[in-house]
Amino acid sequence: MGALTSSRKRNDEFLNPGSRQPHINTPEFQSSKRVKLSLSTPDRSVSSRSTVSRVSRYPDAAPRLRREVHAPVRPQKFGSFTALSQFGASTGTARGTAGEGYRGFTMGNVLSDNYEKVKKSALESLRYFNGTEVIELADEEPRKEVAVSEDSSVETIGADNWLKGTKKVATNLQDSVISELSDGNVVGVEKAEEMLVSTSLDRDDNEFEVLSKSAYQKLLEEVRRRHDPKIKDLEFEIQFQSERLSFIQLQRPPKEPEEEVPREPFVPLTDEEEAKVRQALSCNRRNVLVTHQNSGIEITGEVLQCLRPRAWLNDEVINLYLELLKERERREPKKFLKCHFFNTFFYKKLACGKDGYDYKSVRRWTTQRKLGYSLIDCDKIFVPIHQEVHWCLAIINKKEQKFQYLDSLGGRDSRVLGVLARYIVDEVKDKNGKNVDVQSWKLEYVDDLPEQENSYDCGMFMIKYADFYSRGLRLCFSQEHMPYFRQRTAKEILNLRAD
Repeated sequence: MGALTSSRKRNDEFLNPGSRQPHINTPEFQSSKRVKLSLSTPDRSVSSRSTVSRVSRYPDAAPRLRREVHAPVRPQKFGSFTALSQFGASTGTARGTAGEGYRGFTMGNVLSDNYEKVKKSALESLRYFNGTEVIELADEEPRKEVAVSEDSSVETIGADNWLKGTKKVATNLQDSVISELSDGNVVGVEKAEEMLVSTSLDRDDNEFEVLSKSAYQKLLEEVRRRHDPKIKDLEFEIQFQSERLSFIQLQRPPKEPEEEVPREPFVPLTDEEEAKVRQALSCNRRNVLVTHQNSGIEITGEVLQCLRPRAWLNDEVINLYLELLKERERREPKKFLKCHFFNTFFYKKLACGKDGYDYKSVRRWTTQRKLGYSLIDCDKIFVPIHQEVHWCLAIINKKEQKFQYLDSLGGRDSRVLGVLARYIVDEVKDKNGKNVDVQSWKLEYVDDLPEQENSYDCGMFMIKYADFYSRGLRLCFSQEHMPYFRQRTAKEILNLRAD
């Protein structure tokens, strides 16, 4: 142990439990002899190891906290748990028993802590009654709100009942906190009461209604002041455009109802037919698969390879398929239009002679003996056009008196239509001795037709244009049908029959 102070008698008196000690406020204590401490240089007569000498070396201790601190106190056996439980329940820190209330007690300034909780609760309740956001609707039913009870069950209540319940909870919370503050510490109670009253929801319903209507009136006036000119301009523009659209719709001719997509051009292949096509496309290329007797066209495995995916169609496949279309018409003349199909060499002979246009080179192609009918009696005459590396189709449409040009890439060639117009005049004059005036016939570049989306399906598009037009159907197919059309064309060539 350390050395005792020089005033040994005083220490003995304090350590003796039987001795009577003077109170701090009594004259005896004030006049009692005390040790005087000094921050000046200590007297050399005093020992350097004494308590007085050691204390004089340090300055007076300054308090670390500038405000009053309420530290936790050991609760008494009876009474304190109940009080703490009630206090915890009123401030939301307890959940039932006295022990839980004590554990929920927080350290610090109790007044400031509870004031902040009450203020936060009141402000959260007030946010539903902000004057700038409340709109009264007389024609609608009262707004529904969802409230969560203590046992986490949800129930729907009306807006009026919710408002009354909120004001009641806020009032009870206000009274309980003010009572706690009054019992514990009176500092700032009046200020807390003023703040709670200012944030209280204890107002009449009429007052809330007046405030909301007033805020609504101001908001409505502000919106009208800012946006009325723009709204009027927009209303005028909308009315003008609506009348303009109505006028345009009246001027537009009525749209013809679209025909239903026929089933015959899209009949799927059977399993046996698909197997036959696969075998023909994978056989020896030198083998002759089929021979067409009327035209003398032979189809070998190598020729049929052009119907594989991503391949260009050749002359033999195109010419044989057009022959099959003509035979289909002869089998069922009532079902199909009366047409004539030139092969891929006709236009080259007609338009690419020594002098350009050369009718004499194709004059004998259309004799009555060869065809069995007169060309002028046909409804449509189909002419395949090969533009270097691209297939197109030209049609002499006698039924509708127009010359048509169909290009799956959207191209146009006026020379082709001019050559065909000159040809039909010479043909009719040569075979029938009549003069045909084609000046009134229309030159049409068909626009609303299916177009290819690659660089190798132009031949398939061309022969399917001829197929659908010879049926009298609109062109109701697209690029996605091309794989199916390739298989179907191969099947029809192997069977020497167009369906």
